[in-house]
Amino acid sequence: MLKSYKNTVTERFLRYVKIDTQSDPDSSAQPSTEKQKDLSRVLVDELHAMGISDAELDEFGYVYATIPATSDKSVPVICFCSHVDTSPDCSGKDVKPIIHYNYQGQDLVLPDDHSQIIRCAEHPDLPTQIGNDIITASGKTLLGADNKAGVAEIMDAAYYLITHPEIQHGKVRILFTPDEEIGRGTAKVDLEKLGADFGYTIDGETLGSLEDETFSADGVVIKITGVSQHPGFAKGKMESALKIAAEIVTNLPKETLSPETTEGKEGFIHPVGISGAVEEASVSFIIRDFTEEKLHEHEAFLKSIMEKVLENYPNSKAIFEVYEQYRNMKEILDKYPHVTAYALEAIERAGIPAKQMSIRGGTDGSRLSFMGLPCPNIFAGEHAFHGKHEWVSVQDMEKAVETIVNLCCIWEEKA
Repeated sequence: MLKSYKNTVTERFLRYVKIDTQSDPDSSAQPSTEKQKDLSRVLVDELHAMGISDAELDEFGYVYATIPATSDKSVPVICFCSHVDTSPDCSGKDVKPIIHYNYQGQDLVLPDDHSQIIRCAEHPDLPTQIGNDIITASGKTLLGADNKAGVAEIMDAAYYLITHPEIQHGKVRILFTPDEEIGRGTAKVDLEKLGADFGYTIDGETLGSLEDETFSADGVVIKITGVSQHPGFAKGKMESALKIAAEIVTNLPKETLSPETTEGKEGFIHPVGISGAVEEASVSFIIRDFTEEKLHEHEAFLKSIMEKVLENYPNSKAIFEVYEQYRNMKEILDKYPHVTAYALEAIERAGIPAKQMSIRGGTDGSRLSFMGLPCPNIFAGEHAFHGKHEWVSVQDMEKAVETIVNLCCIWEEKA
């Protein structure tokens, strides 16, 4: 344990979550909300105060900074990355973080809305936290541990390294991104300016977890053109695009291929939006699986549903559009096994069992890996994200800080 620097990660985290940084999927701006920069400016000021003089916030909402090398060896440049935005799925305004000290396995009733109860039986990692200090929101908002826990941990590790120059490490780059929650976290990142060889996102869940595999992901939009007629004279003529859209969704499998019926390595087809009127309508989907082959199978199946529905509407038509979102980063990381191996060793050095895992989702690291920066995901300790039951453990955050520092040392040792 980094005993000389205990608990400051908590102090940082409690400050950061009070800053509203919710991103907006309906905005075309970059970043999607200017308020994300409110936290980013705080981070730059704190980095400057540490003595990291090159910390900067660019026009697109990215923070770049350097922890200078203390070793004379030729060490690959590594980057630690977290995102500042919180999910649009739940309010991040006026977050009131609460520390539940010395947790003893009880259900946590949130004080501002007693109907919001974090039940131990519903959160598999809570029983492992006996004796630890749990941070939650108050019941009205999400907490923002996704990903302000990661931000606080990187900031804490940076300060520890800066104030302990005797620790030998290579050049370390810091990257804080906006808009990860809406899939645009790497849209304007400048990898040439970042200048890193390998990276790690600090955006994972369970203590000790290292995620080197993600979903592959596509988006699908079905655009339907129906036949509009005056409803009083529509018999035998009207073909409602809106009803066609609803029928396509209704014909999806009920027991398989949905987020609510799948787990592990099972993929899904998930409708996320439907809009329109009689003449024109559209349905948006996200398609997920761990292999590109399965992804295409799901898309072909969805297209077959669309075509079968349209058989009953001879004068209507539809366009099936597929948009690539991200791909399973394991395809890239398998080419650089030492990147994952060093992270697993860093976790073990922190005195906790390392768990190599897959994630049923994606991270900035998914895209960064395919952009040329191999980038697995290290635990940040965040749980139940995107909702009012979100929580994080103080002790897990401290272990994440220790893991980051260990990782810097390992890269130097192996160079």
